[in-house]
Amino acid sequence: MTLLQRPLFHLGRHYITVLGLIAFVGFFAAGVIIARFLQSQIVRRLFSRFKIDTNFVAIVTTMLSLVVIVFFTVTAVNAAGIPLAWTAPLPVINLSLVQIFLLIALLVAVFWFSSGTKRFLFNRLLTHSGLDRSLQYAIAQVISNIVLVIGIFFVLENAGIHLAALAVFAGAVGVGVGFGLQNIASNFISGLVILAERPITIGDRVEVAGILGIVRQIRARSTVIVTNDNIAIIVPNSKFIDSPVTNWHYGDRSVRFRLPVGVAYGSDVNKVRDALIAAAREHSATLKDPEPTAFLDKFGDSTIDFELVA
Repeated sequence: MTLLQRPLFHLGRHYITVLGLIAFVGFFAAGVIIARFLQSQIVRRLFSRFKIDTNFVAIVTTMLSLVVIVFFTVTAVNAAGIPLAWTAPLPVINLSLVQIFLLIALLVAVFWFSSGTKRFLFNRLLTHSGLDRSLQYAIAQVISNIVLVIGIFFVLENAGIHLAALAVFAGAVGVGVGFGLQNIASNFISGLVILAERPITIGDRVEVAGILGIVRQIRARSTVIVTNDNIAIIVPNSKFIDSPVTNWHYGDRSVRFRLPVGVAYGSDVNKVRDALIAAAREHSATLKDPEPTAFLDKFGDSTIDFELVA
């Protein structure tokens, strides 16, 4: 035991022993292991059972991992023989470690409340309002963002971080937005315009920038479109503002398909036409009014080209 307590070296005015070094390694390793466990699929599945949004689960697990690493690091430093007071203010920020952990917990609560507000509005309160489902989603998204911003401001003010003191930082951020973050700002503002004007809504079949598919999500910065090949493509929201957008469902969800069909020369033209119309009528999605029709389009090099319209 005397060997373990013998000083190896000194750091500042504190001596580091073999036992202290072992304790430091042990606590730090435990923190890393627990932090990695919090990022595992087991913990994510546990959170998902409570019907928590996937993005919120990722934020919570990341914050918890950082808290665990900081907690065990400070504990390891104390165990090594260098006292760090949990309640003593840190330099520059004038916040203690306990206050920082409390601040992180409150921020997690704000994110959770914002996510819960969106789910409550979209799944319960607005369900029977008679509004269009996509408009309900837009209202829930905007209110959720407002709750998030107000909550963050409230938490920071109560933590002693006065927002008036961040004016210089805000100016620097403004310069950064003007130079390096202009695309992000443009996409965010475009997302607000999309939610307000609703040129596209969830479930619409759209074509933009050469991408054709169904709108699945409209997020703050981007929109998720799923193509016919079941491939999800993330499209920046600015594309829906500064590019021509074809919305097949805008105003009326009925669309007409024109299908080219080629048959061999010598085929009975009337029978081909009747067969094409009969095939279109058998499809469950084909409208009876207007009825499907087929006509001879042109004589090709090796086929008679028909066009089926449904």
